[in-house]
Amino acid sequence: MFYWVLKTVILGPILKLLFRPWVEGEENIPDEGAAIFASNHLSFSDSIFLPLVVPRRMTFLAKSDYFDGRGIKGRLTAAFFKGVGQLPVDRSGGKASDAALRSGLKVLRRGELLGIYPEGTRSPDGRLYRGRTGVARMALEGKVKVLPVAMIGTDKAQPTGKKLPKVMRIGVKIGKPLDFSRYEGMEDDRFVLRSITDEIMYELMLLSGQEYVDMYATSMKDRIVAAAKTKARELQEAARPGTAAKELEDALDAGEGKVADGADPSGASEADAIEDATADIEPADRTAAQADDEGEPGARAAS
Repeated sequence: MFYWVLKTVILGPILKLLFRPWVEGEENIPDEGAAIFASNHLSFSDSIFLPLVVPRRMTFLAKSDYFDGRGIKGRLTAAFFKGVGQLPVDRSGGKASDAALRSGLKVLRRGELLGIYPEGTRSPDGRLYRGRTGVARMALEGKVKVLPVAMIGTDKAQPTGKKLPKVMRIGVKIGKPLDFSRYEGMEDDRFVLRSITDEIMYELMLLSGQEYVDMYATSMKDRIVAAAKTKARELQEAARPGTAAKELEDALDAGEGKVADGADPSGASEADAIEDATADIEPADRTAAQADDEGEPGARAAS
């Protein structure tokens, strides 16, 4: 009930008036029945604007951190996510990944729409990263089609660290449904899962126009944090105690968890420190990234 009130009465009309979102491929949205919407992930705002333009209700798997916050802000955040029907998921891997899979399948078996970010977390630099195979497993076990979705401009409207989005037009491109029924019964074959996931990511690349990077976004974020901390230590060694270099390292320590996990937009200071410290870091190459390919977890929650 709160979902529809929020979407059609309270928040939805205001967002549509201010941001004037445009949609391409709306005819691809099924009128009924279950389906997976597999989207690129550029910003916190993705989980707001995608459901806004889809006439039917859509459920996302959201990281459990959004439901566990303390204080007024934490309680309001939890209430918002619960109110719009988002499902809390532990993203630590292992059994937690199985729980995410089961949660997603429950949504699909009710004949509803499920939103998934195959990259597993927000892109750290606007590029499209390697997909996790949880989306493929859900598609096969749920026996549903996958609609690739490209969010356009959300990273410019609300980049990492920005509390409120800048008013500008947001775009949503919805691709034609992808049918993987030819792989029915092969959901335990990791080569099949990888093939399906790569096909989805290829369609996302075509829709979004993003550069594709064949490594996981989480791996890139780990590298960014490590490189930034190394640079901060080098600056500290060359400076006197108490200078800006020390302050930079403290900021990096405070913001490390946020960057590694997608940097929830709760303040710009840590994100700005990371950006300043990593301005000259070169993108990792494809070969070095592929060492992280094996043993990946299942479904990843929205972040």
